[in-house]
Amino acid sequence: MIDRRFLSSEDARDLTFCFHRLRFHFTALDPIWFPEAQPANILRGALGLMLRKVACAPDCQDPASCRVQECPYRRLFAPRPPALPSGLTDAPRPFVFRAAHLSGREIGRGACFHFDIHVFERSLASLPHFVAAFRELATEGVGPRRGKVQLTRAEVLNDQGEPVGAVFDGIRWEQFAHPVEIDLAQAAPAAAVQVRYLTPTELKVGNGLAEKPDFGVLMARVRDRLSTLRSLYGSGPLPLNFRYFAQQAALIRMTHCEIQPVKLLRRSRRTGQTHPLGGFVGWARYEGNLTPFFPFLKAASFTGIGRQTVWGKGEIAVAQLD
Repeated sequence: MIDRRFLSSEDARDLTFCFHRLRFHFTALDPIWFPEAQPANILRGALGLMLRKVACAPDCQDPASCRVQECPYRRLFAPRPPALPSGLTDAPRPFVFRAAHLSGREIGRGACFHFDIHVFERSLASLPHFVAAFRELATEGVGPRRGKVQLTRAEVLNDQGEPVGAVFDGIRWEQFAHPVEIDLAQAAPAAAVQVRYLTPTELKVGNGLAEKPDFGVLMARVRDRLSTLRSLYGSGPLPLNFRYFAQQAALIRMTHCEIQPVKLLRRSRRTGQTHPLGGFVGWARYEGNLTPFFPFLKAASFTGIGRQTVWGKGEIAVAQLD
């Protein structure tokens, strides 16, 4: 169990993080190309365009200002919670794509591929909208070449990435929920971990960005993201003593770090504006009393960390070392 000093009150009990893990399978009807480091952003853009097509009213001029309470586009792409946690000017989206394995790949006609989506809403109310939107890619296409693809199957995964139930068989979809639940208060002893930064990562520190992922900075961003997602889409903010959490994280040493900067840009097809997609990639090793922090890092491997996670940035993998 976690040291009670990490908690904000003596009666704090719920220290779990829950989400849904979905995998969508496709067959390429045309050749598909995913540019380096951009698959998640390409898929996010395609989802937004198709979601507007299948879910928005024909006369809707601006989905972000839609007044329909259950509008799926507004809920997923322009969430407007009644209040945001301190320091946030925009709500994080309730999902991330996991598609780094498609980076730089060309998918030939007739070949199969897949990607995952992690959904942070308590229910899977978004499922039929995901299915409907991705089915439209058979006529609208995806990627720079607008290659057409056919959605063939969708399934729910557990925390190990194993299918536990089908939600779409190519024709029909079925509402099936099997949320992944991570108990942030339970962890086996850990004295050393390695964190791999799989996609470009940017961690805010002060008024700028961290040059390297010191553990205190890393865990501040992990803590804030998990608590914000839970506050907006789950059972409420994490009942943590943020000050004590930060003090203990600062005691952890980064004993090895091999990272390199990545400079990339994305261009919005809707606005024509360019946005940076860069950050650092690589890995770092941390040593110390990591036992209370390991489950938080595990949860962060599913949510991503840092800036612009909805564009595919900030994906990490965590391994406990001997």
